[in-house]
Amino acid sequence: MTSFNRGDVVIVDLGMAQKVRPCVVVSICNPDRQRNMSVVVPMTTEIRGGECEVSFPKPTWLKSESVVNVLGVTGVDNARVVKRIAPFPAMKLQEITRVLANVLGLESL
Repeated sequence: MTSFNRGDVVIVDLGMAQKVRPCVVVSICNPDRQRNMSVVVPMTTEIRGGECEVSFPKPTWLKSESVVNVLGVTGVDNARVVKRIAPFPAMKLQEITRVLANVLGLESL
């Protein structure tokens, strides 16, 4: 099984509709002991400029400029994580966290 932590970029098999793609892990390790799952947000080359996209400098391991699509947040079985690529930039992870909190209405709590 692939080892990874919150803030890591991992390659995830998201199924036929969404393909195998890089994602950023936004959940803590083992958020639920009864389920072997993590929460991720996918990266996409389909850049629309929306407020739920987080841009980041293109790393050498990515073929094209991409953004993190926070609206694509999903839970995945850890068995679908193919491999760990690299840590995501800490400042950009904080931005993902802020956008996610806004999307979920958690800012005022």
